[in-house]
Amino acid sequence: MHGTGEPPVVPPEPGDVLVAGRGMQSTEPVAMEPPAGGPAPAPPPQQRQEAPKKEKKSRAWLAVGAVAAVVVLAGGAVAFALRSDGDGRDAERERKADPPVASWALEAGRDLQAVPGLQYEGTLRGTGAQAVRMRLKMTRSGAATGRLVVGARQYDMVAVGDATYVKADVAFWRQYGSDTAHPENYADRWSKTPKAMPGFDVAKVLAPEAIAEALTKAKGGTSTENVGGTPAYRVKTAKAHYFFSAAAPHRLLRVQVAGKGDPSLTVAKLTRLAPVFAELRPRVAALVGAADPTVRFRAGRLSFINCNENVSGCTVSVPATLTVPEDGPVPDGTRAQLRAAITAEGRLLGTCTGSGLVPANRSLVLRCTVRSPAWRAWMRQARDTPGEHAYEAQARVVGQALTAADVAKLLARLDRERAALAPSRSRSPAPKTSVAVSPARP
Repeated sequence: MHGTGEPPVVPPEPGDVLVAGRGMQSTEPVAMEPPAGGPAPAPPPQQRQEAPKKEKKSRAWLAVGAVAAVVVLAGGAVAFALRSDGDGRDAERERKADPPVASWALEAGRDLQAVPGLQYEGTLRGTGAQAVRMRLKMTRSGAATGRLVVGARQYDMVAVGDATYVKADVAFWRQYGSDTAHPENYADRWSKTPKAMPGFDVAKVLAPEAIAEALTKAKGGTSTENVGGTPAYRVKTAKAHYFFSAAAPHRLLRVQVAGKGDPSLTVAKLTRLAPVFAELRPRVAALVGAADPTVRFRAGRLSFINCNENVSGCTVSVPATLTVPEDGPVPDGTRAQLRAAITAEGRLLGTCTGSGLVPANRSLVLRCTVRSPAWRAWMRQARDTPGEHAYEAQARVVGQALTAADVAKLLARLDRERAALAPSRSRSPAPKTSVAVSPARP
């Protein structure tokens, strides 16, 4: 953590396209060579200002025989929060209960621990929003893949590492991301689910291992309830109520999740996990740079570094300040992500991303460099053509949920679980595979 003072320049990290270049003076020629290694000095402190309502652009001009750059404010800092449920009162009542664990519950728990996975289906009802149908297939440990269905639209979702992510269009985020003025920052990319949807920790509530653990606290009573015509026992926890068939082998029939709308999910046992892992693993690999809507940032003034006359690339630099959460220390692991795009004459010249941990003083400088063939070709043509040639950049600063290193750990965990479920008769080692993980596009 850094103390107060100048915002630190974010160093490169694995999976980020983040290169700090030399600073540029508008009255002096700029080197055409790539930026030297190591971080560049941070730009002068910028006066704080409120985040603009709409994303703005930064424009610079290249004049053959002279160098000039004009920069305007680039904006766009948005985020929202993921809700967590349960106030602990049910857990306190459970701790006070003293009867012995029911024998049927112990049997049901042993059966669940042997189940490869479970399939869930149910309706999530958000306040003032259209109902969302959820279909989910889950491994024993709690990693899950599935779909969210809203009317005729379907969206991919994945739950891993104690968080749930969705890849949805801007219409979804306009409907459910009610606390952000910039739904486009989360559309068409993996992002944590918005709080406007009923939220719960998927792994801790629905994973077979988690439910088996809850069953070890199921006390005494033998009264039954009717679940779809089947007599069932109810097991209550702070996060959900679980219904098991009263007759052996005591199958899990339904889960009533505690939370907004109290969604009820039907349950079916999965015996084949190979198709689940085949869908789950690529989705997890694609989570590098997934947006974290639980934090928000105010973006400062965008500037160009080592761009004019530089065929090798153009570096975009944006200072940012954490604004949400507003109070208290910066939560551990809070990250900011810069997404930038450079255009000229209505044509996209390239994109880049950069990210870094938010220090204790809440302020940092984010940088990334566009090194695309389109930029090189345009700059060569501009250098050889007399006159002014304008190029501009658009940038957004959002929360970042996962880095490439985070995703690599999640993939390793999935691979260990898949290997543990592989048939014991298969003695030949599985071929080594690698998944390329890249930073999210802006």
